[in-house]
Amino acid sequence: MNDHSPKRFYGSLIQRAIAMMPGLPGEAGAPVRQAEAPVQIRERQRVPIDRRRLAAAGMLVPGGPITPLAEEFRMVKRQLLLTARGVAGVDADRARMILVCSAQPDEGKTFCAINLALSMAAEKDVEILLVDADFAKPDVSKRLGMGEGPGLLDALAGQIDVEACIVDTDVPQLAILPAGARSVSDTELLASDGARAMLDRLAAANPRRIVIFDSPPALAASPASVLALHVGQTMMVVRADSTSEEDLRAAVSALDGCEHIQLVLNAVSFQPQGRRFGSYYAQGGR
Repeated sequence: MNDHSPKRFYGSLIQRAIAMMPGLPGEAGAPVRQAEAPVQIRERQRVPIDRRRLAAAGMLVPGGPITPLAEEFRMVKRQLLLTARGVAGVDADRARMILVCSAQPDEGKTFCAINLALSMAAEKDVEILLVDADFAKPDVSKRLGMGEGPGLLDALAGQIDVEACIVDTDVPQLAILPAGARSVSDTELLASDGARAMLDRLAAANPRRIVIFDSPPALAASPASVLALHVGQTMMVVRADSTSEEDLRAAVSALDGCEHIQLVLNAVSFQPQGRRFGSYYAQGGR
């Protein structure tokens, strides 16, 4: 028998296969490869939103009936989505980031930011991330009946990954990013190169994600003007019975880092006998 003679193998079929294929486990001297542990994907816990609290505050209620307010925010979001498509031709990620702001406190910016997020979450093929960026007076989690936790400021300070701070809700396609622990250098953190990269990653991490920032008033705190540099468009909330033209012009000027600024008139009074959006649905089959 020489090296070219056929080899004869004895034993079971498995033993023969091992003998013919060097390196398989079981051959003498062959390294045995340990099985890798399965990768565990940790799902974020879904936190329920307090719908009674929303209803008591006159806000949109997920799954509730169509109201005049619901119809009004349908129109608001449609315009914002159209603008986002236009901005997407220049910067696709930034087009999906929206700043909600006002000139002064108590003009309804958080009310509008939450309602906008709830309305947009009803859209198909999107996921909404509502960011509480009013670091001095964070109010988003409280209004939704959710507890506080680590948030954007903690991530900007390098203490935690920003994605780990996101809280999923029981409203489909809606998540919340809390403000986090207060800092005396919130504006400086937002203006850093690391903040720009982090905020860009929020949109780039998910092509379906639309990020809505509830910012402090433009004329009351400096972070609003810095946030305007990161977003594709701004929704400026104007309170019909209190916002002055002077304040509005100053606020728009402070947010000039954002090219697309749209105004939403809040707290408008309607005549009792006048028809409003939503009344059509209440008429049933008439």
